[in-house]
Amino acid sequence: MGAQGMVFGLLGFLLFATLANCNTEGDILYAQKQAWVDPYNVLESWNQNLSTPCSWLHVTCNNNNSVVRIDLGNAGLSGSLISQLGELTNLQYLELQLNNISGAIPTSFGNLTNLVSLDLQWNALSGPIPSSLGSLYYLKYLYLNGNDLSGSLPVEVLSLVTSGSLITLNVANNSLSNTNTTQPLQIKVTTIIQDLNIISV
Repeated sequence: MGAQGMVFGLLGFLLFATLANCNTEGDILYAQKQAWVDPYNVLESWNQNLSTPCSWLHVTCNNNNSVVRIDLGNAGLSGSLISQLGELTNLQYLELQLNNISGAIPTSFGNLTNLVSLDLQWNALSGPIPSSLGSLYYLKYLYLNGNDLSGSLPVEVLSLVTSGSLITLNVANNSLSNTNTTQPLQIKVTTIIQDLNIISV
């Protein structure tokens, strides 16, 4: 095989890999669509037969046709979050606030290591806050307020304030224990909103 053939072969492989990644992400999002109740048909454009989810409403992709943003705030959605969402490893913004999404926050969300904003506020989520969220070093905004989350705020998540990029952490209006006892130690410019108190540093 000549040099030209090798170049075309490499380009073909890269194109195939990109399309395969698009199809995988589309399959994940379509599976999430199936897990939700969508009374206002906001997900009508999420068509599994399309080669990429980049043309779907409420989905934003980067130049490599990989999903980087999902905007579905106040969309009337109910149902649970599927663990496969943790495979959208290029995702930077997951905005699902003001819905009626229930069940647990998947521990697989700790694999979303490019995430900048996770907004799950004012849903019906329950169970503990996953300690795996402490792996999200680039996370700046974490809104979990207004759910029915229980247990305590994991130290791994709180450590993002000092060792990560976290600017705002809101866990108020849940069923968490000891959420008004956090002491800010050498914390950057950050707001931590908890039950009964607001700490701004």
